[in-house]
Amino acid sequence: MKKIAIITLCFLAGTTVFSQKLLTRNGAVKFEATMPSALEEIAGSNATASCIFNETTGDFVTLVLVKGFKFKSPLMEEHFNENYLESSKFPKSTFKGKVLNFDKSKLTTSKTAYELEGDLTIHGITKKIKTKIYLSKDANKVNAQSDFSVKLSDYNIEIPSLVKDKISKEVKLSTQFILGES
Repeated sequence: MKKIAIITLCFLAGTTVFSQKLLTRNGAVKFEATMPSALEEIAGSNATASCIFNETTGDFVTLVLVKGFKFKSPLMEEHFNENYLESSKFPKSTFKGKVLNFDKSKLTTSKTAYELEGDLTIHGITKKIKTKIYLSKDANKVNAQSDFSVKLSDYNIEIPSLVKDKISKEVKLSTQFILGES
């Protein structure tokens, strides 16, 4: 009988801890790198980003498959994967960090700004970043949205001289995750 009670207690404790994690496998990540002098928009979007948010600890982790980015032009997509991000060599980009001073009890339907800090890995290079993240709660889901910029040179992404006037050296990234219980 003792064994059954212990097993039941462990199961319930594990379920409670696990339920604090919210996730999605279809988050949105967009980037924009168009220079004012460019004739066409240099932008891509990915609707298959994964994200896990632990409401108890504030841990925030994302994974984006580089080949998941889509572009208006197939040629632009090919150049992005082969020449710039080298997706066969570096197939994913990740973020591992924490929402600072997060308090689950204060989360409401209104967007609230928090600091997000952690390690962003792109093109095999990891850099510490700190940015704002906006969180809100809607029923059993948490909406997480962030906008920030990264310098291509920080991640050893080279722009060929032929197109250097068309592609910005600093890329604007926008993320949107609707996180729910698994």
